[in-house]
Amino acid sequence: MMAGILSIVGVGPGDPELMTLRAARLIGSAPVVAYFCRENHPSQARTIAQAHIAPTAEELRLVYPFTTEISVNNPAYHQNMAAFYNQSADRLAEVLASGRDVTLLCEGDPFLYGSAMYVFDRLHKHWNTQVVPGIMAMNGCWSQAQAPMTHGDDVLCVLPATLPEDELADWLKRADAAVVMKIGRNMPHVRKAISQSGRMEDAVYVERGTQGGQVIAPLAEREGTAPYFSLVLLPGRKGVR
Repeated sequence: MMAGILSIVGVGPGDPELMTLRAARLIGSAPVVAYFCRENHPSQARTIAQAHIAPTAEELRLVYPFTTEISVNNPAYHQNMAAFYNQSADRLAEVLASGRDVTLLCEGDPFLYGSAMYVFDRLHKHWNTQVVPGIMAMNGCWSQAQAPMTHGDDVLCVLPATLPEDELADWLKRADAAVVMKIGRNMPHVRKAISQSGRMEDAVYVERGTQGGQVIAPLAEREGTAPYFSLVLLPGRKGVR
């Protein structure tokens, strides 16, 4: 029996229309559709792709042991997440070994802070794997905010909000344009880092970009925490040509 093919598919930033034709085709023909999700919560990736999932498809939920309950600086976070990704890879490998193809859904693009990367790392050397790129969250957000990001030879820096405040501020001082991702509970220290870098005036906050309930506002007007689907844009130089 031939082994199945693993397709890791980026479904885009939220708007179902911002999905590639290839992604839609692979999802529609998949006998098994897998996706990450929280316990007792729907999967955002599945919600985006739901119109393309065949009624006959088997769905495989990969449920995180936790999300934001444990800090990434806690050693238990990495130990438990590593075990979770091992188990997820084993579940997918079992399906592939049976000869069935699996399409694994991923929000945005699989290789930009995507959970699917960790499954790819564990499986791609042993199983036939293909990766379909998706429109990234930051693409969708800067388009919705109508914020041109890089001009000429601008340097774009993509930064996780989980960096220490001083380190984040240092990167922001050096970059022409920047995107700060993974805001959530990190909003207070992101605001401090951006203020420290002297760039608060240009910072644009985007929440749920391309999705229902989208919010776009100057970061200076936003305080407190933020939801998972949020980021900050700092456009590069303006009027250089």
